[in-house]
This record gives sequence, structure tokens and C-alpha cells, in this order.
Amino acid sequence: GLVIDGRTLSIILQAGLEEKLLALARRCRSVLCCRATPLQKSMVVKLVRRQLGAITLSIGDGANDVSMIQAADVGIGVSGQEGMQAVMASDFAISRFKHLKKLLLVHGHWCYTRLAKMVIYFFYKNVCYVNLLFWYQFFCGFSGSSMVDYWQMIFFNLFFTSVPPLLFGVLDKDVSAETLLRLPELYKNGQ
Repeated sequence: GLVIDGRTLSIILQAGLEEKLLALARRCRSVLCCRATPLQKSMVVKLVRRQLGAITLSIGDGANDVSMIQAADVGIGVSGQEGMQAVMASDFAISRFKHLKKLLLVHGHWCYTRLAKMVIYFFYKNVCYVNLLFWYQFFCGFSGSSMVDYWQMIFFNLFFTSVPPLLFGVLDKDVSAETLLRLPELYKNGQ
């Protein structure tokens, strides 16, 4: 592991040693920046995003973490004794740090699979509808006449085909929460 305090981090960021810091950090299993200013925290997140092209996640519990949370791709605020500033600036909020595991491994997996299925559903639903209209034009001799009523075309996406995505969004759980917590490597299968 690598532990860097705020004073050392300021020297690294001012002296232009960011690449060397990233090279060292890539060899470590974990990197911890302690006693860093809010600006330093956000600069480290921006550095990782820019140089490594990685998707970043920042977790904070106070007002001093707001800039770091906003600089990351995904921000998680922990509501606690330091106030609600981090929660208000974040994408997701949790009440305790121990809930982070369930948020990432369980709800993250379910959200990922639901979104993937929804995109596939909308793609194939519209392909079927356009195919139907395409073949109808051969039948009517390319006259440009409409096969369905105007109101049916409007309500096709709005009402007629909106039930499956809603059901998937509410009910679809491909793997139980207990299994996802026991086997964290299942998160990578969807990617």
C-alpha cells in the first residue's frame, strides 16, 4: 500500500511529478491520501481520470469532500456527523460506510443488467416496428400511405410497449443479493 500525506502530495503536484506518482500507485494494491486539502483531493481524482482514462468513484462524508465527489464520475456521499454537504453533491447517498459493499455489488449489478436488458428491448421493439412499416410499403406499392392510425403510432412507444421495461425495472433480479455479496466476481460477468 501507499500512504501519502497532504504536504507530500502538494510537493508532487507542484513539481510536476504526477506521472511518477501514477507509476508508483499502479504498482500498489491500495493508495491512501491523508490530511489532504479539498483541492488536492479533486486534483488527484482528475489526474487519475485524465492520465489513466479510468472511471473514478469518490466517497466522502463532509463539506471538504464535495470537490472530490464532483470531480469523479460517480460520487457517493455518506451522511454522518459532518453534515449533509457531501450527500447533497453526490450521485448516491448511504447512511453508513458499511452499506457501500451492498450498493456497489448488489444494486450496481442489478442496475447494470436491467439497463442492458432495457436497451436490447427498446432496440428490438423498434426494429420490429420499422420492419413492419418497411414491408408494408412493398404491399401498398410505395405510395407513402400509413399502415396504422396516427394515434396508434403515437401510443406505440408511450402505452403499448411500456409495460415490459417497467416490469424489468421493478422485478428483475437475475441473482439473489446473498449470492452477489458472497461472489463479488459476478459483477465482472455483465461487463
